[in-house]
Amino acid sequence: MAQQGIAWLPMVLWAVLVPCSAWLTPRISFPEGSPGRPLVRFHRPDVGNTTLLLLSEDGDTLFVGARDAVISLDVSQEGAMGIRSQLDWSPSENDLQQCSMKGKEMMDCPNFIRVLQFLNTTHMYACGTYAFSPRCTYMLTENLTMTSQSSKPEEGRGRCPYDPYQRNTAITVDGELYTATVADYRGNRPVISRHLSPVDLKLDDTLGWLEDPTFVSSSFIPSEEKIYFFFSEVGREYDFIDKFIVSRVAQICTSDVGGQRTLQRRWTTFAKAQLLCQASSELPYNVVQDITDLPPPEGAPADDTLFYGIFTSQWSVNSGQSAVCAFRLGDIKATFSRNYKVLNRDTLRWSTRVQEKVANPGECGLHNASDNTLRFVKDNFLADDSVQPVGRSLTMVSHDKKYSHLAAQRVRAANHRDYTVLFLLTDSGYLHKAVLLEQGAHIVEEVRVFEQHQSTVGMQLSVSQGVVFVGTSEGVVRVPVANCSFYPSCAQCVLARDPLCGWDHLGRACVEVSASPASLGQDVDEGNVEQVCLTASLSPRSRFGLDQLTTGETVTVSVSLNEVVRLQCPGTSRHAQRTWERPDSRISPDLYLHPGDGSLRFVVTPATLGKYLCLSTENGHRQTLAVYHVRQKTAPPTPTPPARPRTTPTPAPPTWTATTPGGLNPASTTGVWSKISAEVRRHMEGVSAASAAPGTLRPTGPGAVTLGGRPRDPGLEDGERLPRARAPSYLKELVVVSVLLALCLGLLLTVALFAIRQRCRKRTAPQASDGRGGPGEREALRGEPSPRASGKRCNGHGAHGSQSNGQVGSAAPKGSNGHLPNTPICPPPPCGVTPVG
Repeated sequence: MAQQGIAWLPMVLWAVLVPCSAWLTPRISFPEGSPGRPLVRFHRPDVGNTTLLLLSEDGDTLFVGARDAVISLDVSQEGAMGIRSQLDWSPSENDLQQCSMKGKEMMDCPNFIRVLQFLNTTHMYACGTYAFSPRCTYMLTENLTMTSQSSKPEEGRGRCPYDPYQRNTAITVDGELYTATVADYRGNRPVISRHLSPVDLKLDDTLGWLEDPTFVSSSFIPSEEKIYFFFSEVGREYDFIDKFIVSRVAQICTSDVGGQRTLQRRWTTFAKAQLLCQASSELPYNVVQDITDLPPPEGAPADDTLFYGIFTSQWSVNSGQSAVCAFRLGDIKATFSRNYKVLNRDTLRWSTRVQEKVANPGECGLHNASDNTLRFVKDNFLADDSVQPVGRSLTMVSHDKKYSHLAAQRVRAANHRDYTVLFLLTDSGYLHKAVLLEQGAHIVEEVRVFEQHQSTVGMQLSVSQGVVFVGTSEGVVRVPVANCSFYPSCAQCVLARDPLCGWDHLGRACVEVSASPASLGQDVDEGNVEQVCLTASLSPRSRFGLDQLTTGETVTVSVSLNEVVRLQCPGTSRHAQRTWERPDSRISPDLYLHPGDGSLRFVVTPATLGKYLCLSTENGHRQTLAVYHVRQKTAPPTPTPPARPRTTPTPAPPTWTATTPGGLNPASTTGVWSKISAEVRRHMEGVSAASAAPGTLRPTGPGAVTLGGRPRDPGLEDGERLPRARAPSYLKELVVVSVLLALCLGLLLTVALFAIRQRCRKRTAPQASDGRGGPGEREALRGEPSPRASGKRCNGHGAHGSQSNGQVGSAAPKGSNGHLPNTPICPPPPCGVTPVG
């Protein structure tokens, strides 16, 4: 029984995972350059690697950190992006040569901008890799020119990575720069530091603070006066497995100035904890890829701030490629307020032994604490508990896509409820738009923004402009967050379940919720079309919904018999089930093929002519997507000769019924051929047509009659007509003639074989005697030798095998040896040889 239960387990898991996978399938997919999803692109041949994006406070200017340049784009106009100003900042030839001499590729030696932050309303601060020798500079926001105080760029070690592919994060608070990066050429010294401050701080160089981290994001919480850093690193607290990666959140206080004696110019408020993105009975998604924060709704406490993150797994046994988890600020604060692990500086191993809690690590104001307290927080900076996700479950899981970046937005729908919309970027170049519902995530659409694989990508959401900016190595793409005009009907608008779109009953259009003050039709949670679109005339006059289609939506297809036809069905949604139906008959699987793309294929016959309807069923709503009328091509009219006053229609070939007699002998062959010749002659000379008067009924085919010289199908009612007159068929006549011809040939062959056999029997049979015999026989009877046989004997026999004591009767004589008299029993001797008697 236990083995049977284990055998059924994979089937149960498959049944559970398949609906989830289908649910997370994007409803609509737009390929690159699709007219249904217009995008705006910025690209210049002399500008590359436009991956670092920073949006101005008013949302009208997008600053782009590129290769050897910083660019400001005007994005205030909808559907357009243009350059306002550009700062060219590239290394010298000497710097490039030194970079190449260090063993680096020349393609990695330019100045890749990796830090771009606002210091105030007039100045910006930028840092670049600068040929593996980081440099930083001040610049004016208005025209992107370097200020006089930075005529010579300053060293950027500890503020910007050396390697352009090394990930880092930076944020400015009150004109001070907080960065998380590496501080050496080889990338072995990770550091979280503060710059441009009266008191610059960094982490203690003691081992154990950070273990080979990969920084992904940072966020400032004003109410807490704390900055949170998100990264992944090797978890040294797990000693049962080598290189076990864990995701972390670390915090520091902006008011920290370091200790007076212990931890001088070092962080006294640094603490970190594990972020656990894990489903039940599965290994955790332990590698964080990106984190974004979503402020709480208006009037809600700051503890309701959410951090949405993308996580992947270092193992391939997880059910999905990527997972999204949400963490609440209140839960992070609670984790930091509880117990901490103890680090043994000698063995560099962590323990959870219970000890007296001297201070609360991570608490602001510890820079004024005693040396004993600072030594405690120096050895106890890893929280014992992990931060659990909201609801202790995964927000969403992608089974076939790997996400790399995300942005979050809270949207007020038409029903005055708030919904969270996530914009997720896949490593294959698709931007997914997902809305989070109580029953799970619903992916509204996916848009292809780039095709080439990108090593570094940037993404920035502009709520004021209602667009998402995606920066790649080839340029910047502007993607509107809403695409309401794409949905032509109320049903499509409601089935999209997009909180940004609603159906305007008066204007009969799908519009953006924020742009329409009127009440709009919308159902984000259920997508109930019948309830929302009650005034949109959705009640069909027929079971096929033909009244929902305009006159021009019926497509007529003219085909020929025996032609293969493929009818396409427009795929409006991946969540819909498309089926084909005919108003007057059913679609048999023996005659029709259903490929996986939703089309219908069949061979044209008189039975497959007619109307075809492609129907779509989604979320319980059924609608007609396409109507086809397949008809046979009409033959061109035959011109009538003007000289002939009247034409006699050529009659259809008569239908013959051939009966084969049971015994057919050679004597009847002539009669059969006479009948065949007569029928053929009557047909070829038109005797039947000439002798038949108009209106006379005569046979033209099975089940059809001809009235007044025109064929008529008895199955059609008055006024109905076949799409095309069927061409005359001589198949039955041909079969009858062929059968009769085969019979006649077989009969002739039989007669010929019989005659040949009789002739052979006559040749081989002995001649009948007349009782008197020939001269030779009479001489033999008298005992006189024949002149031809004199002196020619063989062993006492004559030349013809007759013995001296043979008897003669009325039948053919036989010798005593049973042979015929004229048949020798031994060959004749050679000439000149006398046989011995």
